[in-house]
Amino acid sequence: MGLILAIIVGGIVGWLASLIMKTNVQMGVLANIIVGIIGGALGHFVAGLIGIAAIGALGSFLISLAGAVLLILILRAMGFFR
Repeated sequence: MGLILAIIVGGIVGWLASLIMKTNVQMGVLANIIVGIIGGALGHFVAGLIGIAAIGALGSFLISLAGAVLLILILRAMGFFR
């Protein structure tokens, strides 16, 4: 059940991040899920490095969203998105 929830939340986070970064047209469902899951892990890693702890589900969601946006920025810098 945890894997299914991670895929669903990852898809939502990736989709919202792609809307924020205006890459939604270039990304499909699978790309949104991958960006959401990897971006969420990246966001929590970076937040831990700078001493920010996620409090509750909303805090965790916002950190995951920020990580997904950061991942899209990195991918855009590498030339994957225009």
